[in-house]
Amino acid sequence: MNKERTFMISSKITGTGSFIPSIKKENKAFLENLFLNEDGSTFSSKNDVIIDKFKDITGIAERRYVSPKYKTSDIAFFAAEKAIKDANLNPEALDYIIVAHNYGDIEAGSVQSDMVPSIATRVKYRLGISNPNCVAYDVLFGCPGWLQGVIQAQAFIQAGIAKKCLIIGAETLSRVIDKHDRDSMIYSDGAGACIVEETQEQDSGIISHASQTFAKEEAYFLHFGKSFNKNEDDNVRYIKMYGRKIYEFAITHVPAAMKAALDKSGIDITEVKKIFIHQANEKMDEAIVKRFYRLYKMQTPEGIMPMSIHELGNSSVATVPTLLDLVLKGNIKNQEVKKGDVAILASVGAGMNINAVVYRF
Repeated sequence: MNKERTFMISSKITGTGSFIPSIKKENKAFLENLFLNEDGSTFSSKNDVIIDKFKDITGIAERRYVSPKYKTSDIAFFAAEKAIKDANLNPEALDYIIVAHNYGDIEAGSVQSDMVPSIATRVKYRLGISNPNCVAYDVLFGCPGWLQGVIQAQAFIQAGIAKKCLIIGAETLSRVIDKHDRDSMIYSDGAGACIVEETQEQDSGIISHASQTFAKEEAYFLHFGKSFNKNEDDNVRYIKMYGRKIYEFAITHVPAAMKAALDKSGIDITEVKKIFIHQANEKMDEAIVKRFYRLYKMQTPEGIMPMSIHELGNSSVATVPTLLDLVLKGNIKNQEVKKGDVAILASVGAGMNINAVVYRF
């Protein structure tokens, strides 16, 4: 019975929404920062040189920060409202609300994370949902959290325990960055959401997926650590990463996970029209996609990879759903998807976690 249902029932995205914060921070805003090495020593290069090199590698020219009055749960709610409206859905019909984040609600000016109740519960409260059978919970899975939430929603639908799910990725990384760490320029805030629903259509929706966790020497490539400025409060922790190790990890393992998902789908590589990849670093994303196509002895097709990182930076779990929403709404130049198009959604992040989904629109 379950096998028959798994074959017959599929799931697809019926609505998307995103929230892009209003505060724009351009690279020049970091010219006066005191950037330091991990040991507290200063760089030999001036900030303008550091910033120019940063832009060449990451592609980031600016990023968005939330207004002081908003927290992660607020912007998650804003994105959710848009996705629900886009899907023309009554919120009371939702079976699950899954929110991916990593740091919870952090008030502006605070150093304390608040995750009780869960962010998903807070979103359900803001949506005014009375139905107790709408289950709300959070996912902590690094940057791939939103995509993992989509994978979980599909599993619930195929198991016959859900028909409509809301999946949100939201983060306010501007509240956990060390201003003395040049990597702080990468991070941004934002939220993206989608509705995943049961469908009888066999030729659209989620086709296949793959997920992995590498937790040996890779486990702490992203972690919480002290400020590089030894004069800062020794008890406060900030987001830290080993950028070179993450780059090497990602370009080695993400293409293989994407291939595993695509091979599982039975769809030919030539049918793939778009790759929605976590907006972590432009050069890294380009290398991942190039290596993915190299696994099939192909060159990377032109225009296959939409990018939002240039203006929006890296908002962790929010990058893929925000990028997807922007493309579907026609808000990224020269990028669109049509009915029947096959896309791969992929992400990599803290854990170290990787996932990929093959999807037909």
